[in-house]
Amino acid sequence: MRVNMRGAAALAAFGVIALAGCSSDRGGETEADPASTSTAGAAGGEICIEEGAAIGVALPQKTSENWVLAEQLFNEGLTEAGFEPIVQFGNSGVTEQQNQIAAMIEQDAQVIVVGAIDGSQLGTQLERAKETGASVIAYDRLVLNTEAVDAYIAFDNFRVGVLQGEALLQGLAERKGEGPYNIELIAGSSDDANSTPFFEGAMSVLQPKIDDGTLTVVSGQTSFEQAATAGWQAQNAQTRMDTIMSGSYSGDTELHGILSPNDTLARAALTSVDQAGKDTPVITGQDSEVESVKSIVDGEQYSTIYKDTRELVAQTIASVEELAACGEIPVNDTEQYDNGVKVVPAFLLDPKIVTQENAAEVYADDATLGPLTEG
Repeated sequence: MRVNMRGAAALAAFGVIALAGCSSDRGGETEADPASTSTAGAAGGEICIEEGAAIGVALPQKTSENWVLAEQLFNEGLTEAGFEPIVQFGNSGVTEQQNQIAAMIEQDAQVIVVGAIDGSQLGTQLERAKETGASVIAYDRLVLNTEAVDAYIAFDNFRVGVLQGEALLQGLAERKGEGPYNIELIAGSSDDANSTPFFEGAMSVLQPKIDDGTLTVVSGQTSFEQAATAGWQAQNAQTRMDTIMSGSYSGDTELHGILSPNDTLARAALTSVDQAGKDTPVITGQDSEVESVKSIVDGEQYSTIYKDTRELVAQTIASVEELAACGEIPVNDTEQYDNGVKVVPAFLLDPKIVTQENAAEVYADDATLGPLTEG
């Protein structure tokens, strides 16, 4: 049976630290301190989930290596912790993910972990989950426009964008000499709640340099809507870059840099630039995909972001274990993530920028990526 505890008793039992939240205006280099945590419980108090409970994990399409790894880690980690994992990908789109969540509820999943395909279209299913007493955790991507989410566990996505913007400027100075510089912008999929903070974080760094003439976006495509990449699909990014290259970079016009929100789109953009016969631009990325890490070590792609999926999954499973102990989900940010209906308490992990210079250090403990940086 699931039972409720009063919040004050739980806080005393776990000795949690009250949070001084991050600024809600996202004004620059806002970083949450993972060591400073409060807690977020389900509505009505904490919930004691049952021993061996089913835990639903609804993941999006397999568009990156990190999602595939997350599936493995959730299956292994939840099983080891004594739970019954139900881990599924919504490869066919939003409707499939909605149906999968509904099925998890029917299987009496007591926690639903959601890596949303489109965070604005899951309210009905998650509200039903809450009605059954389940806890809901948004994983990596914020769930929008619903009260039916207890916590958000992710890397600090605005900070990711800031790091990408800073890396682009650093790479331009290192590899392209003195400015001004011609650049282009790529954003993620508009139905992914992470895409906007990635872009806004980067533009908080780049827009002042556009305004003072240090940077020029030759295509004129500077808004998120213009730069967005439907479905995070590499072909969509490459097709758009092909059009930009033919329309804005004919003749001697040089492209010096590209803001890319992840590694898959970075590689697609580099293919387009190469096919246009232009020199390799400074380009950012994210996710530390194997092919891109090799490219960084070889001096082609300039940077990526390391967001250790092992840490993210471990934090999520630790939160499930807290619920099993009649506790609450640890959080360290209670101000930044307004989903349109409520400010969702969040636990934010710290991303790391990776370039050729620090790749060996960052990946030293990663069994897959560390060997790529040796020698």
